[in-house]
Amino acid sequence: MYTYIYFVRHGESPKEGDERTRKLTEKGILDAQRITSILINEEVDTVVSSPYLRAIQTVEKVAQHIGKEVLVMEDLKERIFTSKNHRISDKELIPLLERSFSEPNYALDGGESNADCQKRAIRSIKELLENYRGKRIAIGTHGAVMTLAMQHFDSRYDLNFLHSTSKPDIYRMKFKENSLVEIKRLWGNVVYQ
Repeated sequence: MYTYIYFVRHGESPKEGDERTRKLTEKGILDAQRITSILINEEVDTVVSSPYLRAIQTVEKVAQHIGKEVLVMEDLKERIFTSKNHRISDKELIPLLERSFSEPNYALDGGESNADCQKRAIRSIKELLENYRGKRIAIGTHGAVMTLAMQHFDSRYDLNFLHSTSKPDIYRMKFKENSLVEIKRLWGNVVYQ
């Protein structure tokens, strides 16, 4: 019996604003419709999301289609980069990510390290694997936390992988019990598989 986790990186959202309440742009909303079509064909059983609105919006139509609510899990939120609740600029983010992926315990004041982010995300993933064994679970998520969760199971999923992902993106992880069998990209051209 296999369990499938679909990591769904959220669609395009504004580059400024509150981390929790930033919504999808018009393009993000259109892409969420394509996400819904793909996941309906995958026969998803349940939908989970980060508490951030843009992640919820990306997967909420899938939940509506299967007649369920989106289960929000706080520990699946994006890595906390700073003590402020706003997106940091790409100019600040890129060097921070580079250092964080080479030094997993590095964090800015008030922020969280890659190691801490990965630990909280994996707790949630293991809970989902246990509670939904044999099911198909879609997770509305974010780039860094998704990469760190995938990296826990396969070290190939690193900073280069994160930079290769798009908004949105979908990665299907196939598990037997708690062991990863394969990862396949379902959005766009397959880069990592």
